[in-house]
Amino acid sequence: MNSQLRIAHLDMDAFFASVELLRYPELRGQAVVVGGRNVAQPALQADGKRHFARLRDYVGRGVITTSTYEARALGVFSGMGLMKSAQLAPDAILLPANFEAYRHYSRGFKAAVARIVPCIEDRGIDEIYIDFGEGVEDVRSLALQIKTAVFEATGLSCSIGVSPNKLLSKIGSDLDKPNGLTLLEMADVPARIWPLPVRKIGGIGPKAGEKLGRLGIRTIGELAAAAPEFLVGKFGRSTGEWLHRVAHGIDERGVVTESEPKSISRETTFERDLHARHDRAELSEIFTSLCVRVADDLARKGYLSRTIGIKLRYADFHAVTRDVTLPLCIGEAAEIRKAAGECLKRVPLLQKIRLLGVRAGGLVARNETPAAHVAIQAELPF
Repeated sequence: MNSQLRIAHLDMDAFFASVELLRYPELRGQAVVVGGRNVAQPALQADGKRHFARLRDYVGRGVITTSTYEARALGVFSGMGLMKSAQLAPDAILLPANFEAYRHYSRGFKAAVARIVPCIEDRGIDEIYIDFGEGVEDVRSLALQIKTAVFEATGLSCSIGVSPNKLLSKIGSDLDKPNGLTLLEMADVPARIWPLPVRKIGGIGPKAGEKLGRLGIRTIGELAAAAPEFLVGKFGRSTGEWLHRVAHGIDERGVVTESEPKSISRETTFERDLHARHDRAELSEIFTSLCVRVADDLARKGYLSRTIGIKLRYADFHAVTRDVTLPLCIGEAAEIRKAAGECLKRVPLLQKIRLLGVRAGGLVARNETPAAHVAIQAELPF
């Protein structure tokens, strides 16, 4: 096996939904959606069967946290509004999110991998990079060993991509889902990578994808064929040169196992620009999800935060940031949401928003300071 294949990306398959299926195995093979606000827990009926909420019965403007592959086959994906999803899959089962359970299984699969290959970069609740190191003769067998260990520890499947770098491995882990294993060498880039849409490259968001489409560039191969000076002229030197490199599968980043972060943040660019008043429920759902993920990142890395901030980018690409320094450190999602909400009150929300982010700074190790407990009572702009 090619010794250059040493970086793996492991991605849990439909992670949140798969955890729910462990709890409700009778839903396997069905279209299931997780998300929404105030969704009722499944109720046990007199005949011993559970009654599940259906997507068609949901009233509100929340968004989907995740969906099973059966739901995705109907066009229902994470980040999509629930009302729109109900038009596509009205009979899909709707479940409330259970982040405590997701964190439990997240810790479980990462511990299982670490017992086999300890060089891991934690990238979130459901994905990691793994450095196999030099001299591994049978990359496929090692990857299969990891997949087996993850399943035995959690009952969940994962997909793994292995390549010479992080860029190709992340793309590879998505090629044969679910329960996939994809090995990519640089020589495979023209056949396996170039036919894919440009959005498959991490870092190319909706707006950049649209701009590339207007330039006649829709696949990674078409991006690779574009002259570097053309991309620089359209996107600026830094971005243009980066686009040229990644289109050819070039990525020099290594697996980072230990680092002292100055801050921890999560942000998302919307598929469509959202208005603080007209899309309030959808923005609120996204805002809460970002705070939950920042809290999860803080817990995994063992930090509390003294400074909470937000980032907004408006439809005209103008960006603003605000932050607040607290008297005591915090780490819980509700506390982060409360502090971030205070920051939101200090920014104008008259025009549409295309990006929203939440940041935790002023990090302090959890074992060095007590956490604050902030009362959640603020009325947020969304």
